[in-house]
Amino acid sequence: MTIDLIRCAIRRIGLFTTLLLATLTLVACASAPLPPTESLNDARDAIASAEQAEARQYAGAELEEANRHLTAALKAAEAERMAEADRLAKEARVAAELAIARTEAAKAAEINREMGRSAEALDEEMQRQGDSQ
Repeated sequence: MTIDLIRCAIRRIGLFTTLLLATLTLVACASAPLPPTESLNDARDAIASAEQAEARQYAGAELEEANRHLTAALKAAEAERMAEADRLAKEARVAAELAIARTEAAKAAEINREMGRSAEALDEEMQRQGDSQ
């Protein structure tokens, strides 16, 4: 009879161990999703590129928006709201890319204005030389 009790106890321990392992496996699978590292890095890189392109001078509002979105994305990732963090990081990247585009457009407009002034000055000089001959 003691052998039967020992066998029963062993079965119960085996069953308990199996249930414990199954529970631990389910808990491990249900843990928080991974942070959107790639999106966060893309946003950081885009913001760094915008800053190098002098976006603060030409597209400061867009650059600030990108920084605000990145900060919010980092806070969301810290709070384990990964879908929100991913969305905010992507918005930060897009805002930084917009800042770059606006900066490039503003620089191109400056160059066009300067070339126009140079062309006008050249025309005036040619007229003066033509009048003096």
